[in-house]
Amino acid sequence: MEDNIFDKVHEVDLQKKMEESYIEYAMSVIASRALPDVRDGLKPVQRRILFSMIELNNGPDKPHRKCARIVGDTMGKYHPHGDSSIYGALVNMAQDWSTRYPLVDGHGNFGSVDGDGAAAMRYTEARLSKISMEMLADINKNTVDFAPNFDETEKEPVVLPSRYPNLLVNGTSGIAVGMATNIPPHNLRETISAVVKIIDNYVEEDRDTGMDEILSIVKGPDFPTGAMILGTRGIEEAYRTGRGKIRVRAVTDIETLPNGKSQIIVTELPYMVNKARLIEKMAELVRDKKIDGITSINDHSNREGMRICIELRRDANANVILNQLYKHTQLQDTFGVNMLALVNNEPKVMNLLDMLKYYLQHQEDVVTRRTKYDLNKAQERAHILEGLLKALENIDEVIRIIRASKNTQEAKEGLITAFGLTEVQAQAIVDMRLRALTGLERARLQGEYDELVNKIRELKAILGDRSLLLRVIRQEILLIAEKYGDDRRTSIGFDEYDLSMEDLIPKENTVIAMTKLGYIKRMTVDNFRSQNRGGKGIKGMATIHNDYMEELLMTTTHHYLMFFTNMGRVYRLKAYEIPEASRTARGTAIVNLLSLQAEEKITAVIPVNEFKAGEFLFMATRKGVVKKTPIEDYSNVRKTGLAAISLRDDDELIEVKFTDGKKDVILVTKFGQCIRFHESDVRQTGRVSMGVRGINLQDEDEVIGMQLSCQGDYLLIVSEKGMGKRTSVGEFTCQNRGGKGVKCYKITEKTGNVVGVKAVNEENEIMLITTEGIIIRLECKDISILGRITSGVKLMNLKNDITVASIAKVREKEEESEETEEETETAKE
Repeated sequence: MEDNIFDKVHEVDLQKKMEESYIEYAMSVIASRALPDVRDGLKPVQRRILFSMIELNNGPDKPHRKCARIVGDTMGKYHPHGDSSIYGALVNMAQDWSTRYPLVDGHGNFGSVDGDGAAAMRYTEARLSKISMEMLADINKNTVDFAPNFDETEKEPVVLPSRYPNLLVNGTSGIAVGMATNIPPHNLRETISAVVKIIDNYVEEDRDTGMDEILSIVKGPDFPTGAMILGTRGIEEAYRTGRGKIRVRAVTDIETLPNGKSQIIVTELPYMVNKARLIEKMAELVRDKKIDGITSINDHSNREGMRICIELRRDANANVILNQLYKHTQLQDTFGVNMLALVNNEPKVMNLLDMLKYYLQHQEDVVTRRTKYDLNKAQERAHILEGLLKALENIDEVIRIIRASKNTQEAKEGLITAFGLTEVQAQAIVDMRLRALTGLERARLQGEYDELVNKIRELKAILGDRSLLLRVIRQEILLIAEKYGDDRRTSIGFDEYDLSMEDLIPKENTVIAMTKLGYIKRMTVDNFRSQNRGGKGIKGMATIHNDYMEELLMTTTHHYLMFFTNMGRVYRLKAYEIPEASRTARGTAIVNLLSLQAEEKITAVIPVNEFKAGEFLFMATRKGVVKKTPIEDYSNVRKTGLAAISLRDDDELIEVKFTDGKKDVILVTKFGQCIRFHESDVRQTGRVSMGVRGINLQDEDEVIGMQLSCQGDYLLIVSEKGMGKRTSVGEFTCQNRGGKGVKCYKITEKTGNVVGVKAVNEENEIMLITTEGIIIRLECKDISILGRITSGVKLMNLKNDITVASIAKVREKEEESEETEEETETAKE
């Protein structure tokens, strides 16, 4: 007895056995659980759920079915694992914040973006979505291989036909053994356009498609939750190599409340970020004093969309707090792209072009097999119709043979012998009904036969010519794009560390406009047209109550814009970083772009191309103080700004000019006084110095503008009631700085105080902006030339209580070629 027991014991090498078992387990996880197939972009559990639903006749045109029934069918027939894993996959395919184009149409509680789980499967219902029908299209036409299920009682598809590139369109993530995949979702239209490009290049030019061509079509991932991708460097690296890191940032806006406080509004979150956990993290940071300045965090999200309101203290800098939130929370997140999928059941990291090519190969295989299936069916039917038509031609003889036969078999044999028919044709004739003898029915059979002959010819042509096959794929895939395609949700923004972004921005002239309350926008130069003097102007900007346009300047998209504030600080942006908007749009709040301090306002904006030695910034304050500092001192402006000038408590910076140290400076005051002095009278001082007196002001008077004599032959002075004139610059003689100056404008009740001054030439144009946001563009040659102590002529018709807020000189060159030194100098003025 004991001998028998020991006979059954086998000695094995434990290390070798563990290795073998572990490798088998690892390969099972890799090939049959965690990784998607490159052809349909589905993992086995997802494929089995969709196939079970189509077998249940659970399509988008049928009522929803209980999820428990779908899970039960999937588990019993194809997926012998836990029901929770099947239901989890089903729920994920139904969540529109998890799946870019949901494959399941869920009915009931399928969870939320806050991380809430779905209700139990006995409570929820589901059916296939419309787009998932394209995944399963023509599956019954032998388009894909079928394999036995786990107990060999059923057949299941090895892959789905997938009539659109689902792997890229919906993306996927999965952790296998020793490897993982993380493919982001993409826009359906862009992805299909890329496939069409590959087809067009082969069919029309007989060449392969390059990666650069695809990158120009597929802009980047398109997440279901929207948000903004920072820069293109990570996208390009991921698309070229199959691996890369993409930085994604929430879409936020800073709003100023009527009580003077600011609040940060979050409307879109990065992909896969749990909103409830994010708000908890923010609250923890406030509680632990890691972020100071947040008074409350409220979630106002509803079915219309997401809205998280972060209210700030009155003295808090909204931009600084937002940057801290980006750093410490998932308001800014990184998506690690790892484009790994199964190719011929082996894991492979692919670039974007590889994935599209493998998908196209799969479609060629699917359409070829479908065409063969249709051809076979058409030939079978045509063969039967040939027999029926032959029988109808000899119907009397056919009837005689059938009547003379003892049984069906004898009748068939008689027909085969008499007319040379096949077994199938003879059977069809025997089964033929008497109605086929009518003339109408005979014509229908002949018509059907002729159609089939044409169809067979077309199908054979498709099978014989790859270009025709690709055209069929192209036509069908474009219909899917038209039917289910939508606009991008994820925008691609600028990344300050991504130098490649700048190369993508065209160098062109642009207009920068900013309002008194701090809304800024970038516009194309053709938004405004010249009008005659005395016109009413055109609507320039949709402003909020008590707001009006204050700054208007011409520059190029690649210039630096230096923003000087009333508090004597300077900030810097590239012109292209300012969002472009239409002429009538309000624009973006400047606090969204610059880290301004409380009560800080922009008072001067100048474009600068480069920071060269021997060039200066000349500044003037409202109280008549002037200062000259080398521009090199401002070459490294931090994100939080830089001190530009030291100011007295009751003073503020009003204007800054770009000079070479050899110009005459003209200061004009509100009460119509003017002083002209050479800038050599003002010694060069450091960045944080206070400056020296430029003009001696009367009580209540203040400086409203500073111009350089080289900017034009005439001094254009405009008053708040729309009056203005040109006076020759030669009428203002040079004197020492610090004097009272001379009279430059006669102020009356009809004119009001001086609001703007510009040095102009005959060919210049100016824009007048009213407190209502109305703009008029005038040619300077239409404005009268008058002496120093005059009031001028009517430049603009104004209604009661509306005044001119500011004026701007239009700087525009005809030539669009490379920027000349003269253009650069003009832009700097």
